[in-house]
Amino acid sequence: MQRKQFARWLGALALVAAAPAMAQTSANDFAKRPEAWGASLSPTGEYVAIEVPSADGLETQLQIVKLDGSGKTQTLRFGRMEHVSDVTWTADDRVVVARAKMAPLDPRPYSTGQLMTSDVNGKGQDTLFGYVADKGQIRGRRKDEGWANLVKVLDQEPGMALVDFTCGTCGEEPDTVIYRVDTRTGVRKEVERGGELAWYQFDRTGEARIRRTLDNQDEPVLAYRPVKGGPWQPMPKSIAGRSIWGSVWEADNNVLYAFVADGMEANKPYRIDLAAGTRTKLDDREGIEPSGWFREGREGVPFAVYYNTDKPSLKIVKPESEYAKLYTSILKSFPGQMVYFQSFSRDNDRVLFSVFSDRNAGDWYFYDRTAKKAQKVIEYRPWLKPESMAPTRPITFTTRDGTQLYGLYTANGTGPKPTVVIPHGGPYGVADQWGFDSDAQFFASRGYAVLQINFRGSDGRGEGFIKSGWKGWGDKIQNDITDGLKYAIDNKLVDPARVCMYGASFGGYSALMQPVLNPGMYKCAIGYVGVYDLPLMRKTDINQGESDRGERWWTRTVGTDMDALAKISPALRAKEINVPVMLVHGKADNTADFNQFKVMSAALKNIGRPAEEMVVEGEGHGFVKPENVAELYRRMEAFLDKHIGAKSNVAATP
Repeated sequence: MQRKQFARWLGALALVAAAPAMAQTSANDFAKRPEAWGASLSPTGEYVAIEVPSADGLETQLQIVKLDGSGKTQTLRFGRMEHVSDVTWTADDRVVVARAKMAPLDPRPYSTGQLMTSDVNGKGQDTLFGYVADKGQIRGRRKDEGWANLVKVLDQEPGMALVDFTCGTCGEEPDTVIYRVDTRTGVRKEVERGGELAWYQFDRTGEARIRRTLDNQDEPVLAYRPVKGGPWQPMPKSIAGRSIWGSVWEADNNVLYAFVADGMEANKPYRIDLAAGTRTKLDDREGIEPSGWFREGREGVPFAVYYNTDKPSLKIVKPESEYAKLYTSILKSFPGQMVYFQSFSRDNDRVLFSVFSDRNAGDWYFYDRTAKKAQKVIEYRPWLKPESMAPTRPITFTTRDGTQLYGLYTANGTGPKPTVVIPHGGPYGVADQWGFDSDAQFFASRGYAVLQINFRGSDGRGEGFIKSGWKGWGDKIQNDITDGLKYAIDNKLVDPARVCMYGASFGGYSALMQPVLNPGMYKCAIGYVGVYDLPLMRKTDINQGESDRGERWWTRTVGTDMDALAKISPALRAKEINVPVMLVHGKADNTADFNQFKVMSAALKNIGRPAEEMVVEGEGHGFVKPENVAELYRRMEAFLDKHIGAKSNVAATP
């Protein structure tokens, strides 16, 4: 990664002024992995641990950088061809990481549920949780078959942490166990076991105080300990009725701050007094859920609530806080961008913060509050210059049935443009948010506008909004996408004669379904690792039928009526797809089974309109290798250029 670092007065930090138009950014640049995934500050503020992909992208190493200006760096490897994520300092000189995999369709590696530990010099490396195979007569120390997640560092006991572990081979629904773990020695002690699958929230001392389980109909059951050391009791409705998450505790371990919903509505931020059994609402945005807290230092209470469902915004709930003032002063140095406090030193004098925007993929800074100096430690993707990227603007519109929806529009310049509509995957509990989007920026760099709609079923609006999209694959959700496109056309953002749809997973399904439902609205469609035959999906998806809960979820969200599902399956309505199609799939896809590609491809060939195709060996549900992503970008560029771009026969709308 880039090793050039600098220090300057924070007040002098400023964005580079817009430069003259630059040469077109290449597909390789948009596909290239970042120089780092993220970073974490040590408790003393002496070191920062940076997750750095190897040059070939096949491994993620941990670089421990000393922040004294010496440039001293220690590189930690946790195994050849291994990725790491979720870096946590459990002591001044010790880190715990999760063994990780690259996540197709995700921007960074994701945990595989195994935890490893090391000191800053690479000594004392050990597996804390995971399965270690036997070697000859030597038995592997760990035989953990399941999922481990470090949930809390016990700051007053250096090296100690709480780990949430769920067994993977203990029946259909194993219980959740909380262990107190010495991350130096690996010694663990069970401290909480509820006898069922559970999710816990902990006070400052590490005691579990809030618990969520599920009943036999998958409805949440909330319990709490109103006093430390007390028994579990049902949580009263005066505190929370259906959900409570994101708890942050005051020093007395009685008052907490949390996001609460009593029913299906969007969560709201509250200050809760457990002793009194009362709560005070801190902010109320109708139908919009918070994205998280901004806290006063390492262990402090919140000073602000962050939102990014409709547009990024901050609600300061403690304006007198020195941290609120610190935050606003830093924010002024980055106009048009968002700033996150990522981690603090134990004395709160040193802070690691990140900066991002719709045009900036992200930078990370270390700031010394006493010296009032900031030092850049990461440029996420320095080759993608913010001044050459396109702005993303949030949009709001009302659907045909009166539902208010949100979306994003990315484009250079003004006026109606040839447009790529990109519905997100999922479709449930996922949402597009304002920020840097490689796909959107790639298409915008080629002269296209990009439209993204957070249709019903999307995250950020409450459980009721998610459920409103259930069994809506082929109608309600598609109508929302259509209404969003019509809004953009009516507001002169989109050239109605030059529209194509591209999507991955559920988005790939939508890309092929939209031309069926709206003849003439689209000029082409690109399906990427999509689902095209819903009855086939219900029969073959490996994630279905693993448990009774899983099967009930699929029944509620998709249904079991195969005839009804056939009617909303693009592969079974191929005769109605009267636009050019491009199909893209990885042969190793275990989510949208490769058979989905084969049936869609065969259906188009059978009607004499074969798709342009890109099939890649070894890739799964979304491409991981940068060279394959770059080739996909190049092929999509040529496809769009041919059908709605400069080389198409379609005349631009005046």
